[in-house]
Amino acid sequence: MHITDKFVSFTLLGAEWVLWLLIALSVVSLAIMIERGWYFFTHNFDLEQFSGQLKRLLQAGKVADAKAMLSDNNSVEAAVVLSGLAEVDNGAEAVSEAMLATKARERLKLERNLAVLGTLGNNTPFIGLFGTVLGIMKASHDLTANSGGQAAQAVMAGVFEALVATAVGLMVAIPAVIGYNYFQRRVRTSVGRVDSLAHLVLSVLHGQADSAEKKPSKPLAEVK
Repeated sequence: MHITDKFVSFTLLGAEWVLWLLIALSVVSLAIMIERGWYFFTHNFDLEQFSGQLKRLLQAGKVADAKAMLSDNNSVEAAVVLSGLAEVDNGAEAVSEAMLATKARERLKLERNLAVLGTLGNNTPFIGLFGTVLGIMKASHDLTANSGGQAAQAVMAGVFEALVATAVGLMVAIPAVIGYNYFQRRVRTSVGRVDSLAHLVLSVLHGQADSAEKKPSKPLAEVK
């Protein structure tokens, strides 16, 4: 059997199996969107509230209290700042490096499965189109292999099946693209909040370091 005959046999399977594939992919897409939505809902962070409190505590030198405040929050922003505060005794540079490392690690959590969602949004229309092509080819084969009213009915059924494949592909792709764009915006928002808090922490630490350097020492006459 030639390879051409094998491909012809494959195309004559029609678009039904493509529809089942698209249904499976829609379940995957929906599961990812639900999981990501729940993740961002349970890892929310109020920047206005925490940034003000954090700045006041750090300026007062209450690093332990700042850690206690952030430890009750499971957000990415809190994790990054906590990693920096753990290195306060080692200087501002160590704090910066710790926050950068944690930011890179936590960003992977924010973007988990979003690549899959984006891939589904970009490619399911092509899968549906592939099903349409298969359906049309099967309908054309039925038309040439049969004659009469039954043949026309079979052809119309094949064409209808083919068009359904395209429609289902779009139905899977559109929500996936919307979800992908929305969650990417949430990722950018979280990363922006992380950068804001990191600069806040470093500005306070640098300010305290500068104040310590400028603090005048006692004259030798006063040293006993």
